[in-house]
Amino acid sequence: MEKLKQTHVLTITAMLIAIATVLGFFKVPLNPLVELRFAFLPIASAGMLFGPGVGAIVGALADVLGYLAKPTGPFFPGFTISGAVSGLLYGLCLYKKPLTVPRVIFAQFVQVIVISLILNNINLSILYGNGFFAVMVPRLLKTFIMFPINTALLFVMLKAMQQIAKQFLPQEQA
Repeated sequence: MEKLKQTHVLTITAMLIAIATVLGFFKVPLNPLVELRFAFLPIASAGMLFGPGVGAIVGALADVLGYLAKPTGPFFPGFTISGAVSGLLYGLCLYKKPLTVPRVIFAQFVQVIVISLILNNINLSILYGNGFFAVMVPRLLKTFIMFPINTALLFVMLKAMQQIAKQFLPQEQA
């Protein structure tokens, strides 16, 4: 990764990994089925700022560090892969592209389909020995409820990150 040889990129990437790790410990339950989680925000920010490769690194390392800091069950590498693919997808959708509401909706939609509905359900069915659809059906409602909430959070966060990047990063990065 050529970008990670730049001190400012490495520093910001390390901070985003730390933020994603800490945010992974927190959730705000809205009801028994729906809860706000925030760890995806720094992962998406890394993808938007530095591209799919750095986004993937942030996603993977945040998962591993979160497990090491506060294990909540068995370690399963499938979730690390999900974290990496999530950062990769955000980078592919957002890196060096205008930040618009339709683009953020698309990025979140791709992430929900690929990660939430496919990869994470495969991971859960393998980990707990349940059938894929037995795991997916209860999670569908949660996914559809959380989509607009997470998309709005993502847009607001990325707009703020974009403004910060314009002030503090070299122009080719912002």
